Amino acid sequence: MKNIIKNTALITLALMVVSVSFNRSNTAFAESETALYDMVWKIVNTRYLDQTNNGQNWERWRHKYDDKIKTPEDAYVAIDTMVASLNDRYTRFVNPKDFEEEQSMIKGSLFGIGIQIGLRDGKILIIAPIEDTPGEKAGLLAEDEILSIDGASTKDMTIDKAADKIRGPKGTAVELVIKRKGVPNKTYKIVRDEIEIKSISLKVPENVKIDDKIGYIRLSSFMGRNVGSEFKDIMQKYKDKEGIIIDLRANTGGLLSNAIQISDLFLNDEIIVSTVDRDGYKDTARSTRRYFSTQPLVVLINKGSASASEILSGALKDNQRAILIGENTFGKGLVQEVKSLSPFGAGLNITIQKYLTPNGTDINKKGIAPDIEVKITEEDIKNKNDVQLKKAQEVLLQMIENEKMSANR
Repeated sequence: MKNIIKNTALITLALMVVSVSFNRSNTAFAESETALYDMVWKIVNTRYLDQTNNGQNWERWRHKYDDKIKTPEDAYVAIDTMVASLNDRYTRFVNPKDFEEEQSMIKGSLFGIGIQIGLRDGKILIIAPIEDTPGEKAGLLAEDEILSIDGASTKDMTIDKAADKIRGPKGTAVELVIKRKGVPNKTYKIVRDEIEIKSISLKVPENVKIDDKIGYIRLSSFMGRNVGSEFKDIMQKYKDKEGIIIDLRANTGGLLSNAIQISDLFLNDEIIVSTVDRDGYKDTARSTRRYFSTQPLVVLINKGSASASEILSGALKDNQRAILIGENTFGKGLVQEVKSLSPFGAGLNITIQKYLTPNGTDINKKGIAPDIEVKITEEDIKNKNDVQLKKAQEVLLQMIENEKMSANR
């Protein structure tokens, strides 16, 4: 599983200055780019989760554009059209510029406004702003609908098109018209900047005092290659804490391997997650035969918690290792593999598996329900009143007390 990325198929809005050199003569374009198209066709034919390919004869696409592909751009359009026929928002072709950007995201630095977007019911939505970025500082929130970008309506706009319009050089501004439930539409003018992807933070939100007995960990992404080991290092520092709060709110996912590695710290020879491929083959990941931490545990989730966040949450909930507090998660139970399309510099994010929680639950499009539901209102946001975190601390302190009482019996 280590080479499989649990990609949320959400776009981090950023600009990477990438020079893509094809080093091929014009006469070679058609043959080379047709080869790129055929490469994608073959990958889908052998790897895509749904063997019916959305109920269609996949063979019909193989030579559909042979006489029309003359340039790289022709190939990209043809591939996008072919892949779109799968009707899977998570399977998508990634052109060289965007593929380089995705790899840079894994490495940890980007340029942009620091939000992640997704498409739901034909609407461009903000899935989550990234912590301490221009987007978050401007006040953008999860579930905000982007109505227009620099005056252009987002109606019928693709995710990639929206991302391209929001991207731009550092220091330039982008204007978004935002629709938010319960309040009038509002225009935000946001200046782009360099975005440092911080996967882990120990900074406690404003207006919340965490008891000294409790260790707080804000896990905002599973994307970095070293997230699992960094998390373990923090848990080592927290070994004397009596309880732990893991904050997964607005964490849209990342590397599957990181979710498994972190889950393993809290479980003892128990199922973490199972994946099922196109042939029905089920592969189950189990924790090792030892606990790294037995401290009482509370996990914070919300509607921006997706993908790898749901794997960690599901593993801890189903194994009765943690209490989940907050709101229902996003509901992404599919696994994508990121295929590098060498030598073209492009990539393909393709759905190859679905995953099940330890209890065998398929959470795709359903999400994971918290054990204790706590919603945050507009008034709470305005007053910076984090009622979810306060409830988490209240519950965790009671868990710690209960454990002490049990030990003294």
